[in-house]
Amino acid sequence: MASASVSKGTFQPDSDVHITFEDQQKINKFARLNARVDEYRDELKSKQTTLKNLEDATEELMLLDEDDCPNLPYLSGETFVYYNLETAQNNLEELKKTVGNEMKDIETKIKDISSTMSDLKSHLYGKFGNNINLEAED
Repeated sequence: MASASVSKGTFQPDSDVHITFEDQQKINKFARLNARVDEYRDELKSKQTTLKNLEDATEELMLLDEDDCPNLPYLSGETFVYYNLETAQNNLEELKKTVGNEMKDIETKIKDISSTMSDLKSHLYGKFGNNINLEAED
C-alpha cells in the first residue's frame, strides 16, 4: 500500500492552487509590465550617459575662447556642421533640456507601471501566497 502522506515543504503541483484564466492574464500582464520597466530603465541609463556627455561637452566649450575657435564642428545626425561658439553652447543647452525632459517622462512611466505592478503583485500574492514568485532575480 502506497503512503498518501507527503512530507511538509514538498511542492505539489496540484496542491489547492487553481489558476483561473483571469489569474493567468494578471500573471502575464505583470510579466509584460516587468519587461517594459526593464526596457525603460535601460533607456534611462542611456539618457543619463547622454546627459553626462552633453554636460562634459558644455564644460569643454566654456574653456574655449571664441577668438581661438571661430567655428566649431558640431555633429548633427551623421554630418558635422560648423557653428560659432555661442551657437554651439546654445544648442548643447537645448539638447540638455530635451534629454532632461525625456528622462522625466521615462521616470514617470516607470513610476506609473510600478504602481500597476504593485497592485497586481498584492492581488497575486494574496491569492497564491508562497506558491508564486514575482520578485526580480538579480
